[in-house]
Amino acid sequence: MEKVLGFANTALLVAVLALISTVLVTYPFAEHLSMSAQIAAHIGTLLFATLVKLSYILRLISLKALGRPVH
Repeated sequence: MEKVLGFANTALLVAVLALISTVLVTYPFAEHLSMSAQIAAHIGTLLFATLVKLSYILRLISLKALGRPVH
């Protein structure tokens, strides 16, 4: 479960960074990008938000299995 926890932490970090970048592309920098790039960023926002949720759930499951406190 230690490996699962490490994977969940890494996936959570990557997903949060990707989510922030897609939100930035989608809203503040939208005028500088093509319509197809904006559509891809909107889809990416949905996908990375889902990945954040799934990796956080995996993190909680692994912490509970290891007997560590779950906050």
